[in-house]
Amino acid sequence: MIDFGKFRIECCNGVYCPSDDSFLLGDIVEEYSFGKVLDLGTGSGYLGIIAALKGDDVTFADIDTNALECARQNVALNHLEGKFVETDLFSGIKGKFNTIIFNPPYLLSDKLVDKALDGGFDGRQVIDKFLSSVGNHLLTENQVLLLESSLNSYEKDAKELSAEVFEKNLFYEKLAVLKFSL
Repeated sequence: MIDFGKFRIECCNGVYCPSDDSFLLGDIVEEYSFGKVLDLGTGSGYLGIIAALKGDDVTFADIDTNALECARQNVALNHLEGKFVETDLFSGIKGKFNTIIFNPPYLLSDKLVDKALDGGFDGRQVIDKFLSSVGNHLLTENQVLLLESSLNSYEKDAKELSAEVFEKNLFYEKLAVLKFSL
């Protein structure tokens, strides 16, 4: 169990536990999320819980049933509420959102072994698929909070999307949250 002060998270077996990328994105979620929020690839539910604590209406979504169950348990642990959807990116998502949060798998990998981490040979397989359809799921007043890395050339996306960028240097990569509207 990890105690973050305002809330607690139980790390579940086989589910991505919050780490440096989650913490950077979590800081941005705490400051900027609003309204109807989709936490896509929710994992433990860490990011969605931050939004829910602010009073946002959160949908927790993940491709992995174990991750969804973990998120459900963590939401209950913190006496919060939310909706839970099993989905591969947007395939099972109905409705539109003010804020879409996504900490995608972005590590470079020849084989997609770990759905929570592996982003394909260039680390962009899931990111590119996400970017091609995210606009269809946004309300008029909207924003996207997307985590990327120097490992997959976030600078190009930041420029093309006119995104505000929040960065954190690690010893092996630079993490970046892209905040943009469509």
